[in-house]
Order: sequence, then structure tokens, then C-alpha cells
Amino acid sequence: MPTDNGNGDDHGWWLAVAAWCGSNGDEQKWRKQQSLRSQNSKLQNYTTVHNEENPFLSFISFFNYCLLSAAEAPDPVLDIDGKKLRAGVDYYILPIIRGRGGGLTLASPTGDTCPLSVIQEQLEVKHGLPLIFTPVNPKKDVVRVSTDLNIKFSASTICVESTVWKFEYDEILGQYFIYDGAVEGNPGRETVDNWFKIENFDDKDYKLVFCPTVCKFCKVICKDVGIFVQGGTRRLALSDVPLRIMFKKA
Repeated sequence: MPTDNGNGDDHGWWLAVAAWCGSNGDEQKWRKQQSLRSQNSKLQNYTTVHNEENPFLSFISFFNYCLLSAAEAPDPVLDIDGKKLRAGVDYYILPIIRGRGGGLTLASPTGDTCPLSVIQEQLEVKHGLPLIFTPVNPKKDVVRVSTDLNIKFSASTICVESTVWKFEYDEILGQYFIYDGAVEGNPGRETVDNWFKIENFDDKDYKLVFCPTVCKFCKVICKDVGIFVQGGTRRLALSDVPLRIMFKKA
């Protein structure tokens, strides 16, 4: 039980619980956040008694805050073996429906050199190139649904640029396509086109979605990622018909 003898002896308890909660031991930051919570907060009953003269109640409040945060976390994305997707690990994105192409890779369907377009392999047996997922919070190890993330190919190309995904508008075709060459990380207005999400599709499958929340005041398009066929090439594009996918560890 935490105690306070006036010398801050309860600080060790704060550090232990904060470390477990994943807040990097930032007791003061949490206390400040608690003081600003509205009366409709889930922790209302705790914050009304939270003060320096009640260290135990403050400790319990913080512990409950951690439990609530954990309970509200989005579900983890699972691979085909039922294991959680891990940030920084190579995976293949494969289609659920058989007979309609394979994994994902990079190519230049229009003949331009760079940037390269993200396309789907024509043959089902080809897994394409492995990809890495990086959540908006780079400290997070598990990839979760409904969470902003960068997607990049774990490969090098002829282009002197990154393989991080972004979307751009093709004025000739009147279509938004997915390309490489984006900036990784640095969430905000300047990178809003570089963030994607993985969402559930019919409970057991997944789909990719463009609907970034890294810029609170930006007006963005929210659409599924699907396939646009151009001259026989299956290009990834924003679409009303999502590509149903699964993940296989490379």
C-alpha cells in the first residue's frame, strides 16, 4: 500500500504502477490529466477525492485508469496462425478470395519510373513482397485494428526513395492510387496521406482503410482500399469494394 510521510516515499509505487500501465512513470502528467477530466468521466468518483492528502485513493484511481485504458484498447490484428501482428516484423498481405491474384508488390503500370505503384500479383501462388507495419505510436509492439499506421515494403527498389505507402490522385483516370515514396512517422497535416488502418471485415477477415486521424483539423477522405484494373494490372486504389485480406508471417 502506498504511503506518504511527507518525503515522497510513495513515488516508488507510482513508478511501478506507471511502468505497468505504459505511461513511462509520468505521475505528474497523469495527475494533471485527471484534474482536467469532465464530470462525465468514467473516473469521476475517483477524481473527486484525488489530492495530495489521499495518496492511497490517488494510487487506486491511477490503477483503475490503467485497467480502463487496457480494456478500451482496440483488438489486435491476427495472422493466419492466430498470432498477433507485431510492429516491425515482415508479413505478406494475401487475398482471402482465391483465383483473383496473389500478394502485393511494386511496379510501374504506366511506364513511369518513380514513384512505383502498389499492385497485386497476377498469380495466386506469388506472395509478393513482405511488408512492415508501424503504428502511429512507435512504442506500441502490437498492431491493432482501427489504428493509424504506416505500411512499407521490406525491400529496396530502383527508386531512391522510401517504400512507405501513400495515396495520390490521378487526374487522368480520376482515381486515388497507392504509391511508395512516403515519409515514415511524423503524424500530422504534412503526412496525412501516408496513414492507413486495418479494419475487421465480416468478423474473421480484414481490409485496409484510408481514414487517417493523425490531423484533427484536416478534412480527409474515408474509403476502403480495393483493386482498380488498368490494362491488366491490378492496382491498389481507394474503392467502394474492399480487398478482403489476411496476413502471413514472412
